[in-house]
Amino acid sequence: MTIALIILGAGMGTRMNSDMPKVLHHIAGAPMLVHAMKSGAALAPERTVIVAGHGADAVGKAAQAYDPDAVIALQCEQLGTGHAVAEAREALDGFDGDAIVLYGDTPFIRPETLAAMTAARLTHDVVVLGFEAADPGRYGRLIMQADQLDRIVEFKDASDEERAVSLCNSGVVAANARTLFELIDAVSNDNAAGEYYLTDIVGIARAKGMSATVVQCPEAETMGINSRAELAAAEDVFQTRARNAAMADGVTLTAPETVFFAHDTVVGRDTIIEPHVVFGPGASVETGATIRAFSHLEGCHVARGSVVGPYARLRPGAELAEDVKIGNFVEIKNAQIAEGAKVNHLSYVGDADIGARSNIGAGTITCNYDGVFKHKTTIGADAFIGSNTMLVAPVTVGDAAMTGSGSVITKNVPSGDLAVARARQDNKPGFATRLLEKLRAKKAKGNK
Repeated sequence: MTIALIILGAGMGTRMNSDMPKVLHHIAGAPMLVHAMKSGAALAPERTVIVAGHGADAVGKAAQAYDPDAVIALQCEQLGTGHAVAEAREALDGFDGDAIVLYGDTPFIRPETLAAMTAARLTHDVVVLGFEAADPGRYGRLIMQADQLDRIVEFKDASDEERAVSLCNSGVVAANARTLFELIDAVSNDNAAGEYYLTDIVGIARAKGMSATVVQCPEAETMGINSRAELAAAEDVFQTRARNAAMADGVTLTAPETVFFAHDTVVGRDTIIEPHVVFGPGASVETGATIRAFSHLEGCHVARGSVVGPYARLRPGAELAEDVKIGNFVEIKNAQIAEGAKVNHLSYVGDADIGARSNIGAGTITCNYDGVFKHKTTIGADAFIGSNTMLVAPVTVGDAAMTGSGSVITKNVPSGDLAVARARQDNKPGFATRLLEKLRAKKAKGNK
């Protein structure tokens, strides 16, 4: 069965009190729109259409950053969900498979749930995703007749008897694309809100003799986000799931509630993650690594057996081979650290290649930026970089070479050489004592 996704993301999100379109607010380092796209992507859709309105350019840019083939359809007027779906018609011209309608502000629908909906489509014309609500509140109600979904009633249009129903509508719908648009054509706006409800297609379908049914999911999957408080609650939901999944996969979290994952974090089993570690997007950690407390990892890869932190920062492009040691207050950016190398204390290594088993002393800095361009530092295998060395790139230090502590290295260091680049020490006998006596006398005179 070929699938197309229609993801609605045109709302302003007034309660967010933000200039940013609602669907671009982040959960776990990615716009909530991307979370919805990722769920749908598990179905390998032939087409993905994002219906955008407020901030359409920004919404389109975010969507196509995740899926360059996504098509953006514009909803210039907010006339209801039925109208929003209808705006995807042109983008699906000639498509004869199934369409699934998702929502950019409902990011937690699981791929397994969508797969269950596509399976139900084999025996029913229209499939709606529903849930049993602990507090049905103002949700639309799903009115069943035996195993058939008879109609969906919006809360504001529901009778007291219908409001007593606890089976509620998520808004997610699956149907043949052509059928979906034919049903939407028959929708009117004769209702309390004067809008074109997507939900009306169920009653129209049943009146035409079509079948409709409900696939149920846990209420938590249908969480919609309309405010900053709900955004924070959604972040908490994501992190709780991610932590539990990591531990179930064999990762040790010594203080789970303090570890924060990104939407795409990958961690291998037997990894130990200490308290207060934060993963930004694009981080992966192999089996048996240790990420020590208060470290931040983003856009990086950590191979097995490596130790990172505490208080370390791995920035995009950091690539750690096996058994690497990155210690406290060390920052690595766009650098490859080869097997067994150590950068243990208070150092910045950016735009660099560090050879196997090399030792980078405390306070080392690769001076990679000249104010306009970035330049590369290359350090060979088994090198020893003395503490407080400044490596002014572009520069190369060869295999088994050394630099003296406090050196400013501006020229290449051949393999096996020792480079010392600092002023000769000159001791002034008795000068410190005489200087202090002079300063103390001056201070005493000034106080009088």
